[in-house]
Amino acid sequence: MDADDGRRVTITAIAREAGVSVPTVSRVLNGRSDVAPDTRERVEELLRHHGYRRRTNRGVRRAGLVDLVFNDLDSPWAVEIIRGVEDVGRGAGVGTVVSAIHRQPTAARQWLQNLRARATDGVIFVTSHVSAPLHAQLRRLDVPVVVVDPAGVPATDVPTIGATNWAGGLAATEHLLSLGHRRIGFVAGPTHLLCSRARMDGYRAGLEAAGVPVDDRLMRPGDFYHSSGFAGGQALLDLDEPPTAIFASSDQMAFGVYEAIRRRGLRVPDDVSVVGFDDLPEARWASPPLTTVRQPLVEMGRLAARTVLRLSQGEGVDSPRVELATELVVRDSSATPPDRAGAATVSGR
Repeated sequence: MDADDGRRVTITAIAREAGVSVPTVSRVLNGRSDVAPDTRERVEELLRHHGYRRRTNRGVRRAGLVDLVFNDLDSPWAVEIIRGVEDVGRGAGVGTVVSAIHRQPTAARQWLQNLRARATDGVIFVTSHVSAPLHAQLRRLDVPVVVVDPAGVPATDVPTIGATNWAGGLAATEHLLSLGHRRIGFVAGPTHLLCSRARMDGYRAGLEAAGVPVDDRLMRPGDFYHSSGFAGGQALLDLDEPPTAIFASSDQMAFGVYEAIRRRGLRVPDDVSVVGFDDLPEARWASPPLTTVRQPLVEMGRLAARTVLRLSQGEGVDSPRVELATELVVRDSSATPPDRAGAATVSGR
């Protein structure tokens, strides 16, 4: 991407300098009458001073399209996000253009080149890091941006949508502890993603709060996909003292752990309990049905779409950082450990 930062003042900066709210600046930009004359004059003066470029036909969509950009599309997780975005788009008469850039700079440059050749009402990036040069170029194109589950810390004027990943990791770990497990394996997600690190931190916090030492030998790397869950499960079962439960930080990895357990001639949950994260549709139909942390993926997509469409109309957002609640869903893949079968369940905290 070009190094030119192409900085342009945002309505957030205008609002801060004027001492008013972002919605007030939006009302001035939209020509609304419900703004005090002196406030309108102050905001208009700042807009002129900073050379703020109004979007044309504000209040009327310019393209009727929203771009939804993934690194990869080979995951049921992506399908759930797409469902949410399309739910909102369909209701608003807006189409969805889905792209995958495969973490390749050449693919990202090609995507941006294609975007320049057509109009869009906004871009939703998923599990991506929006670099400063890319963000600057999108600002020059007057394209609003929203990020779902950002890889890194985005610019302050880029709204993000996520879930309570730390709380979800904690809930999964506390559930297994409440059943009596003390050797709880963990298969992590990609370490460059904030959501992965939060889930791991929740797991560690749960153990520490219960007075259970964190054993690095019980933690294995993963990438959210089935094969890494299988590899992590095998490695954990190879330990001299294998875990009695495994928390995989995605459902797909949990299904990989299932396979590793089955290939040892063991059973879930009789020999090893398993907990996942996401609550994909497949989780309830797995054998046995998977205990998991429900991440509101469809609603995350819906909220991202609603946010980017509001921005495309020059409206402000209620909060630049939104985390939707996760929820532990207990099914049949978690039970008391083998050496506690028939014993009273330890009450959770």
